[in-house]
Amino acid sequence: MHRRTALGGALTALATAAAGVLVVAAASTTPAAAAAGGTGTGYLHTSGNKIVDSTGATVRLTGINWFGMETDNKTFHGLWSSNPWRGQLDTMARLGYNTLRIPYSNDALKSGATATGINDFVNPDLIGLSPLQILDKVIDYAGSKGMRVILDRHRPTSAGQSPLWYTSTVSEATWINDWKMLAQRYAGNTTVIGADLHNEPHAEGTNPAATGACWGCGDTARDWRLAAERAGNAILGVQPNWLIFVEGVSCPSGGLSNVWDNDPSNDEDCGWWGGNLSKAGQFPVRLNVANRLVYSPHEYATSVYRQAWFDDPTYPANMPAIWDKYWGYLYKQNIAPIMMGEFGTTLQDPKDKIWLQNLMAYTGTGVNGMSFTYWSWNPNSGDTGGIANDDWTTINQPKQDILTPYLIPPTGGGGTTSPSPTGTPNTSPAPTTPPPPVTGGCTATYKQINSWAGGFQGELTVKNTGTAAVNPWSATWTWPSGVTLASGWNATVTQSGTTVTAAAPGWASSLAPGASVTVGFTANGTAAAPATVKLNGTAC
Repeated sequence: MHRRTALGGALTALATAAAGVLVVAAASTTPAAAAAGGTGTGYLHTSGNKIVDSTGATVRLTGINWFGMETDNKTFHGLWSSNPWRGQLDTMARLGYNTLRIPYSNDALKSGATATGINDFVNPDLIGLSPLQILDKVIDYAGSKGMRVILDRHRPTSAGQSPLWYTSTVSEATWINDWKMLAQRYAGNTTVIGADLHNEPHAEGTNPAATGACWGCGDTARDWRLAAERAGNAILGVQPNWLIFVEGVSCPSGGLSNVWDNDPSNDEDCGWWGGNLSKAGQFPVRLNVANRLVYSPHEYATSVYRQAWFDDPTYPANMPAIWDKYWGYLYKQNIAPIMMGEFGTTLQDPKDKIWLQNLMAYTGTGVNGMSFTYWSWNPNSGDTGGIANDDWTTINQPKQDILTPYLIPPTGGGGTTSPSPTGTPNTSPAPTTPPPPVTGGCTATYKQINSWAGGFQGELTVKNTGTAAVNPWSATWTWPSGVTLASGWNATVTQSGTTVTAAAPGWASSLAPGASVTVGFTANGTAAAPATVKLNGTAC
């Protein structure tokens, strides 16, 4: 896989409870705050080990990674599939993922960067757009669904990971300046909540001549804690409302352990790339703006690397002590929130299912649990697979079933980039009263965009031919028995029996006289045109 090679280190099991016992999260050391629906209101900040919204309500980020912008394609993977990009986001939100972590490389931000691997037939609205312009559209649509976005500097270049946050061709100044550019680009857009500064800093070289990322060693060229402070404070100088997500290292010294160099004198306790925050309590990241720091470890299963702890005779009862040591103590001691930026598995090894069940239990249930973004949506993650299957449409249900009890679905609209008809942000819930009737009439036209074995994609355009605005608008149609909705966009699309309803989104609730709206969808079954189309009950 393109992201990581795990580093194993000696670790003595600190738990002796009977194997097979599921763990539970430790209770918060702070009084319980009010729970926030979805991802809360306004920008987010921290309070002890909690992430809270602008009203002080506790928010739990339960998200997913959608990668590709860090690769040679310079944009999201799966845009080559038959499932449109909006359809994929619809599914993520429907499944309960309220946050999207988006990896990128600095190559994708360059002037003249070109996005490739896009099915123009399925995604005609992305033709000719730059990687950043596609990112804009994904952020805007995610925000309309109430999702939040975390940007992740995954690689300096699309060529691969780097132990340090800079390379011989991508300087620290470039790293920081690109972050400041992104912070300015999305200033005022509360969908984008923060920066994951650099993905998976890790050890390189053997001690005492280590060249990799250390934590607390004091060498400004290698100390990831100090670099995170420099970048985090530079970003907060531009956008003080963002959260700063800081990953760990692999070996605190920045040098490889004896697992690789066969020198016991150099042995130290090493973990996953980006997953070792054991020194953060002693050497905390210091930011100039209070209540903005979130620690973001990575955690993986045997499908990535078979760490020694997976073969401990007490497994899985040994795992809570391991998680406590590397990063969980930061949460349990009320030092800072935890947001697991990556964790995943193929589930091929039975131990991995046990690992995932225990890890999720460790994070805790409900809004007071630790936040996370699962790796990944993509099925083409070589060492973990994805939530999406290879068709980028259907779902890996065994994985989803384990995660579902911990997911807090998005509600309302979290973004501020799509104006309401009055020009002010509209994040109100959908009305519960019946929509007003149309004064006049309407027309409906249908276009089949694509079809495949067992499904199809279409667009229904409804025009208000009346003399007054329809606010809010709602279109309905019927399908033959056996045709079922898979995803929809440009509206909140639902199905009951053979009737499909497309309700106006909060950011575009009004349909003016002479105006039209195009509702896109994918469906399962034999391709069929919508029948008996109505606009607010008036037949078109």
